[in-house]
Amino acid sequence: MSGAPCVFCRIVEGTEPSQPVYEDAHTIAFLNVAQATKGHTLVVPRRHHRDLTEIPPEEAAHVMRATVEVAGRLTRALRAPGINLWHASGETAWQSVFHFHIHVVPRYATADLTPPWTEYALPLASLRGLAEEIRSGA
Repeated sequence: MSGAPCVFCRIVEGTEPSQPVYEDAHTIAFLNVAQATKGHTLVVPRRHHRDLTEIPPEEAAHVMRATVEVAGRLTRALRAPGINLWHASGETAWQSVFHFHIHVVPRYATADLTPPWTEYALPLASLRGLAEEIRSGA
């Protein structure tokens, strides 16, 4: 797949420079060039899948296993007391590279990042209709 248009596919094939921190038969993890915090790493499947809706569950499981491994390495090597995982599927969710990936972001202090959204607590009973809609697949 030489000359792949996807930057992550080019990283996988070795034609785009990167700084890998972990690799296995199914995944590669490399430092994000835009570090949110020191050690911010991306974990990607070697096969191209656009987003969460397209990746087969067994490949997603490989990515999650690699994510757990990378999180442990970041925690130990960088003495990060916390880790955030971030994934975005679709442009409206802020996905900017359309190759499935998970961000593993080491955390050093509660204030080193800004939360991406504001949560509003709702009465549990008010969520009944929404839960039913999701369960029914509507």
